Amino acid sequence: MTEHTQVKTVQMNYDKDRPTVENPLLVEDISLRDGHQSLFATRGRTEDMIPVAERMDEIGFWAVEVWGGATFDTMHRFLGEDPWQRLRTLKRYFKKTPFSMLLRGQNLVGYRNYADDVAKLFVKKTVDNGLEIFRTFDALNDYRNFETVVPVIKECGAHFQGCICYTLTEPRLGGEVYNLDYYIKKAKDLEAMGADSICVKDMAGLMAPYDAFALVKALKANVKPLIHLHSHFTSGMSAMTHLKAVEAGVDIIDTCLTPYAYRTSHAALEPLVMTLLGTSRDTGFDIKALADINEILEKEVMPKYKHLLDDTKVSLIDINVLLHQTPGGMLSNLVNQLREMDSLDKIDQVYKELPRVRKELGQVPLVTPTSQIVGTQTVNNVLFDTEEERYKMVSGQVKDLCYGLYGKTSVPIDPEVQKKALKGYARGEEPITCRPAQVLEPELEKARAEIGDLAVGDEDLLLYALFPVTGKKFLKQKYGKEQVPDAIKPLTLEDVKKQDALIKKAKAGELVEKPSFEKGENTRIFKVFVEGDCFEVGVEEQGGSQVITHVGPAAGKPADAARASSAKTLQAPAAPVAPADAEPGSKKTQAPAPDAAQGTPVKAPMPGMVIKFEKTVGDTVDEGETVVVIEAMKMENALPAPVSGTIASIHFDTGDSVAKDDVLAVIA
Repeated sequence: MTEHTQVKTVQMNYDKDRPTVENPLLVEDISLRDGHQSLFATRGRTEDMIPVAERMDEIGFWAVEVWGGATFDTMHRFLGEDPWQRLRTLKRYFKKTPFSMLLRGQNLVGYRNYADDVAKLFVKKTVDNGLEIFRTFDALNDYRNFETVVPVIKECGAHFQGCICYTLTEPRLGGEVYNLDYYIKKAKDLEAMGADSICVKDMAGLMAPYDAFALVKALKANVKPLIHLHSHFTSGMSAMTHLKAVEAGVDIIDTCLTPYAYRTSHAALEPLVMTLLGTSRDTGFDIKALADINEILEKEVMPKYKHLLDDTKVSLIDINVLLHQTPGGMLSNLVNQLREMDSLDKIDQVYKELPRVRKELGQVPLVTPTSQIVGTQTVNNVLFDTEEERYKMVSGQVKDLCYGLYGKTSVPIDPEVQKKALKGYARGEEPITCRPAQVLEPELEKARAEIGDLAVGDEDLLLYALFPVTGKKFLKQKYGKEQVPDAIKPLTLEDVKKQDALIKKAKAGELVEKPSFEKGENTRIFKVFVEGDCFEVGVEEQGGSQVITHVGPAAGKPADAARASSAKTLQAPAAPVAPADAEPGSKKTQAPAPDAAQGTPVKAPMPGMVIKFEKTVGDTVDEGETVVVIEAMKMENALPAPVSGTIASIHFDTGDSVAKDDVLAVIA
């Protein structure tokens, strides 16, 4: 019998000879949420989920994760999509498989704790729109932040999955803080709250296989709810970790379809299906059906997103995560922020400072939003601190954390850091010890009055309440009061073909500047860094589409280097992608820098988005008083007045993107 015939025989007998098992491993697919969030910045569009939705519905997943996490923010901010509509649309295709979401406890899908009235309405409307399983976590594992949302989840008849954020202070499970007893206690707390299942959420891929075995064994022995494991692939251990967890009796595991797997995402589903084939934990999944889904994703979907994938690393894993414990999404944010500030050379200093900041802020688990809080503050410390003073620029969220607005940290916050952060803090300089939301005033009615008729229903109202600046901008676009920027419109496969043709010409050295393309006043110049060299790409809108007007080396770079590297240089999307924390489509540009006679400028120390101006033209301001608040890496930074005087001019509006050193206001 030939090799080909042997393979064919196996395929023919694949379903016929496969026994049904009593305790199959349950699997939740997270490709349509965490997969694309991990690999390409949550930019997956609903239209690219529909081609595989019905096929995925037939596989037999315990659930599919389609919502929550960063999707709510990214959809309305960068994709021009209504997050609520995604739920309703996908529900038409998934008729059998329950929908799951990642709910950040009292943070919901944002980066701070929201008032109880917002939290209650959000859960109710989410169920109304088709959500059935709420994977609920708190960044500090402070389950007081569940006390508002869990009763509503239960009242709505939905599944409450309580999460334990997995983190370490030692190379392996153990030590004084995050040991086996800690996780067993947290699991018992969740069981007492009525958890239908318990998920151990290993967001950085830190869980070693034998630690997984011991942890799952202990949890199964101490609590009754189903045990669910979520472990990212970042360190390369998760496939082994999954197998040891299965041996220990884990009930459910998260995986991704192969095109959305590996790197900072999760281990792939298909190898696990084949590994368990014919065993007592056989998933029962049809590998041929999974292969068909993968082919669609590879040919029809992934080409649209290849420009967002990180192709700078050869390795699929990052072993350094075991040293700095930085989750992949947080790491990419740090790198992007430093790159936009021309400070990428300081990344090693950031890695060195990060564990110190984490320890000073209470050894918090590094998961949204605490990962952003610690990460942004670390960058601030590296860029702005001096030998005489640390924490010179403290983000608003660090102040909130030190006050107790996020909850109780696993170990106390450094008292000196806490004192410095709370100096002049609006809510008071003495930290709270109560449930954080108890000090928050109701927000819905205020939001309703502010947004007015622009919010047609409760879903619109909630979007605005959660994200006032970007939410309002999206609602204006949704209802035709503002034009949707070209930068957030989707790519088509035809666009991809045009890009590929352009790259092919560049590789052949045929891409030259054409006389018909003259640099206009609206040309945007992008700096592209390739293997230590810097190149300039000029892009200008003409007739609604972007045209590359020139490609060349930056000052001091040889032209032949530009030609040799042009293929990489041009792997940008047809429309420029806004920085991770900037609002696309901003109409304003940097105002001219004032001369000394005009006054003292208030400059943006980092790229970001204007949240609000605390002062208006004509207001007096004292040195050190806040003039403007900007958002960078989803964290707010209050910019103080460098001198006392009067606000002479303001150069940007709320919601505008700003670059480093942009002049935001002038003090006369």
